[in-house]
Amino acid sequence: MSAPFDDRDGKIWMDGEMVDWRDAKVHVLTHALHYASAVFEGERCYNGKIFKSREHAERLIASAEALDMKLPWTADQIVAAKEETLKANGFENAYVRVIAWRGSGPDMGVAAKNNPVRMAVCCWEWGNYYGDAKWQGAKLDISKWKRPSPETIPSHAKAAGLYMICTMSKHAAEAKGCSDAMMYDYRGYVAEATGANIFFVKDGEVHTPLADCFLNGLTRQTVIQLLKDKGVTVHERHIMPDELESFQECWLTGSAAEITPVGQIGDWHFQVGPMTREVSDAYEALVRS
Repeated sequence: MSAPFDDRDGKIWMDGEMVDWRDAKVHVLTHALHYASAVFEGERCYNGKIFKSREHAERLIASAEALDMKLPWTADQIVAAKEETLKANGFENAYVRVIAWRGSGPDMGVAAKNNPVRMAVCCWEWGNYYGDAKWQGAKLDISKWKRPSPETIPSHAKAAGLYMICTMSKHAAEAKGCSDAMMYDYRGYVAEATGANIFFVKDGEVHTPLADCFLNGLTRQTVIQLLKDKGVTVHERHIMPDELESFQECWLTGSAAEITPVGQIGDWHFQVGPMTREVSDAYEALVRS
């Protein structure tokens, strides 16, 4: 088992300063700990370069604005902080986590306008998010929890509170020997996995759920463009569960997951086929170019 995340060597960028890993702490009355007033980004650095670093920084700012939080850092400053953190830790290939949150201050209730907005940048070496499933194909459970209506949550934001049901879904899936869980949305359409978007292949064409109530991932957008550049037809649409039996291939996308093939969802089985391998190779070449 790897070392606990609060007991490691290294440096973490916090509010403009580089601090020792073990000293990167917040108070127990931090607003985000009680009310989930936090947004974050997960990114990967390949050969010394963070893939889509600026796009991630801009999304962090937009997510904060969706939670009525004004970040006191610009996109340029966030990009620079990430590069500084990687350099301080000596990483060329790493996972990068940026998080911004409402800290402790004079407010300790639902409202927190008077509390400072803080930010930290961490990075660590991290292999395949789904382990051996990266090659063999992940096995997915089907979550009992559904992605909520965008009328109830800021579904376009990468906000900490939106992942509560994802954590519960993944725990339930792991208890069944699965790598993850697929979630439906509030209408019963196929939505996504707990931390990754999902794609299907049928007769040489690709189908992916319309991102109208869940995060339109940057990796998702990248893969769609890669497919279109190769002349592959991509359908972004609502997908009903009874359609799953008609798909031949399936994969997940995300900054952490990268491109991970799926071999099974519930009782439905998929092949780790040529389209999956082709898009995985294309993505690998792109992020390392």
